[in-house]
Amino acid sequence: MDDHTVTVSHADRVVFPDIDLTKGELVDYYRRIAPNALPHLQGRPLTMQIYPKGAAEPGAFVKERRAHFPDWVGSATVPVSDATRKRRTEGLVMPVVDTEDALAYLANQGMVTPHVWLSRADRPDDPDRMVFDLDPSDDDFDLVRHTALELRDVLTELGLVPYVKTTGSRGLHVTVPLDRSATTAEVGAFADAVAADLVARHPDRLTTAFSKAERDGRLFLDVLRNRPSQTEVAPYGVRARPGAPVATPLEWDEVQDRSLTADRWTVRNVFRRLAQRSDPWDGLQDNCRPLPRGVLPVDVG
Repeated sequence: MDDHTVTVSHADRVVFPDIDLTKGELVDYYRRIAPNALPHLQGRPLTMQIYPKGAAEPGAFVKERRAHFPDWVGSATVPVSDATRKRRTEGLVMPVVDTEDALAYLANQGMVTPHVWLSRADRPDDPDRMVFDLDPSDDDFDLVRHTALELRDVLTELGLVPYVKTTGSRGLHVTVPLDRSATTAEVGAFADAVAADLVARHPDRLTTAFSKAERDGRLFLDVLRNRPSQTEVAPYGVRARPGAPVATPLEWDEVQDRSLTADRWTVRNVFRRLAQRSDPWDGLQDNCRPLPRGVLPVDVG
């Protein structure tokens, strides 16, 4: 346990009205899940998705660490992409969550969902994760499952060790731990090539088109999270959707289950799951691998 006091303000305020989940319960969830969540948060710049009026109302993304945060909530000064000026902005101070108390503190500040970088603050241009976001255009989750399994096989054949989680929203994330020997640009180019290869195999089912109008019912194989200063929803992060679903790490055999959905596990049932089985992502960092070189039609150095 940490030794800092987090007093929950407005603990009875309802954050998820469909299930009467209060702010106090949400903070308690993040305290209880901290042993599982912290390995995926520690050392990473974090963007807070906050919902001051509750998850049923519009929220906002907050990247900057607020001045009133106590010093035991970590920080990192990092370069970030400035889309409006088409350049990188130096010196943005972002929060970093290294402890249970820091996680609970941010939840008390209105954060529902933590989104984290794929690299750590000490080496922001050397990611230790690569992410493929499988985003369906409709409710055909079988396509999501089958694509994740095929992607697993491709990545495994390339010598990598892929992991999978529900997003708590619509799809699945396939996450690959890396040893930080490749740059963000190299990882992005590699992910682009893998995605392009899969789309070429199944052009009627898969696409890398960002525009929804261009997807024509196909699954969006999103690799844009592998760009500089982009984020993924952190494992065990709560999503602002009905039922308070949780982005939940899976075993690969669970992906074969036809009843699987992206929002199966929630704040209210994920601890029962963890009581029945070990965390599927426990030990993920032990399987970091170098980015394969010379195995795809892309120059990764």
